[in-house]
Amino acid sequence: MELKSPAMFIGVHGNGVISFGSGQPDLPPPEEVGSIIPQSKAFKYGLIQGNDNLRGELSKQEQFRGTDKDNFVITNGASEAIDLVLRTLAHGKVLLHKPYYYSYPPVVKAAGLEPVFTETVNGKIDIDDFDKKVRDCKAVLINSPSNPTGRIQDVKTLKEIEKLTTDLGIVLISDEVYKDLIYERENYMLSGPHVVTVNSFSKTFAMCGLRVGYLYSNDKSIVNNVIELKTHTSMNTNILAQDMAYQALKAPKSYVEKQHKIWLERRDFIYEGLLKLGLELWKPEGAFYVFPKVKNPKKTVIDLFKKHKVITYLGEWFGDKERIRLSYALDKAEIEEGLKRIGEYLKS
Repeated sequence: MELKSPAMFIGVHGNGVISFGSGQPDLPPPEEVGSIIPQSKAFKYGLIQGNDNLRGELSKQEQFRGTDKDNFVITNGASEAIDLVLRTLAHGKVLLHKPYYYSYPPVVKAAGLEPVFTETVNGKIDIDDFDKKVRDCKAVLINSPSNPTGRIQDVKTLKEIEKLTTDLGIVLISDEVYKDLIYERENYMLSGPHVVTVNSFSKTFAMCGLRVGYLYSNDKSIVNNVIELKTHTSMNTNILAQDMAYQALKAPKSYVEKQHKIWLERRDFIYEGLLKLGLELWKPEGAFYVFPKVKNPKKTVIDLFKKHKVITYLGEWFGDKERIRLSYALDKAEIEEGLKRIGEYLKS
């Protein structure tokens, strides 16, 4: 069995398989989402930039209050937003922090850019190393909370990154798809003249399959370049899905608070469970991933799947050859059973 990429495990389920693989929320979306009935306009072309009502509602959200809807572009998930921004940069280096989300290096290269990596200490950016490597880069991509580590970057570090990238005129892409899943503090939203905030309805609202994401930037040249490129690639994002996303934003605050409580309980359960099994790992501060160290990660991932029907992801895919990644986006009973099987494997 050859471990090429996460693609080999995505969508694998049933037959007693416990999947700690894909970061796909198992919790339901807001009830408001189901109230949408397709109208005739849902089958016509829409605005490339995205539905007016959705962009307008986003501009009213707490983190964007007082902004302009024309600074938003609605995309096919956060993935398209990142891809489009990178492709508008044309050439140069992009600084990523290790461990990184497994799709970052490939999309950077696909855009004709060169990925450069800054080190982290216990999942936290080393600002001195960052400072040395950022100076000849065209852009920086920050993911906090992080996939795969679940770590959040310190506010002090984020402010230093803001200042550095502003002074150097570097585009700062902030992937904030897990911003509503932080357990230790409030989210700190990066800001600046060339900051691009990327987010999605996939994680907060459990709408992965609808593929609705967005980007926001005060730099209108970036926004306009993205719209121009999107015109010739995917065109408009699904109209019906955008209407559902609009309804999701109308959900009461209690919806997110209830989900947050469930994620926190699962975080504590799997973290404590893995510690009891003798594994070394960082305590996640956000998102829904754990990233434990294991002996012989490749053999561990293969054996857990083939012999115990447990899916985990290879840390090497995220830039760390000593670890494996587990998502706890599944029911507590399944997490418990999965931990039991991992324990049996470790004993054997």
